[in-house]
Amino acid sequence: MKFSKYYLTAFISFLIWGFFSLALKPLKGYPSLDILFYRVFMCAAVMAVISLFVRVKVLRDSIAAFKAMPVARKRQVAFLTLIGGVLLTANWFFFIYVMNHISVKAASFAYLVCPIMTTVIAFFVLDEKLSKWQWTAVLLSVLSCILLSFNNIADILYSLIVAASYALYLVSQRKNTGIDKFLVLTIQIIFSALLLLPFYPKYSAALPTEASFYILITLIAVVFTIIPLFMNLYALQGVTSSTMGILLYINPLMNFAIALFYFHEPINTTQITAYSLILLSIIIFNERFIFGRRRAAVA
Repeated sequence: MKFSKYYLTAFISFLIWGFFSLALKPLKGYPSLDILFYRVFMCAAVMAVISLFVRVKVLRDSIAAFKAMPVARKRQVAFLTLIGGVLLTANWFFFIYVMNHISVKAASFAYLVCPIMTTVIAFFVLDEKLSKWQWTAVLLSVLSCILLSFNNIADILYSLIVAASYALYLVSQRKNTGIDKFLVLTIQIIFSALLLLPFYPKYSAALPTEASFYILITLIAVVFTIIPLFMNLYALQGVTSSTMGILLYINPLMNFAIALFYFHEPINTTQITAYSLILLSIIIFNERFIFGRRRAAVA
């Protein structure tokens, strides 16, 4: 029952993220940095209110748990939490920029390679092992990057930056345990807001006056940031990383479909071949989980 609950939570979180472009694309007329400013500030305000006035007991318990930790562990938790805020800020900015100024497909591609990139980074940073089939999948994803780079290398570089920033966030947060996940996310977003605040007066454009801007920013902050991020962190408590890796592909595949059928972005044979290789690498990379589950079910 617990597995089903966490699995469903993970599925819904990625399903929500899959529709993100529908709320973000109407803001393409605004500077990417402005969208980032207002998104982060809105998230920080909402989450601070929830943590300080709604989840008071959780806040007290988490503070007590942090105080009870050894000094070395306290430093590790503090570092991982703050570096997570930096990586989230970088990921959001580059994702918004790529979505609105490069293409929706480029943003989708970033999250197609993100799970594999996460595992490769974990291999070097956390000493997690990869099988021969998984290395084969990694090589296929690299080949797809080469194919896509024939048309526009800059697009692929931006996509890889988006993927790397979130992959590093996931890897860094794997060891960030012992504190309530919502509180960790709240601290990270508030830290992100503090990082951006000094740049706001100089680099922000004129204050938007359209009501639609603030409606969309609120929608992005609550529906496409706070809710799915918290659901994602919550789900990680009860499902394996392999399961999360498979479900993560819901987001970019939905973005890719929306780019083609809703925004009518063009696609050529090279792109189709490259994305097909990505899909093949997904299956190969997770073949032990996919077919292992199936064999277990049959048995």
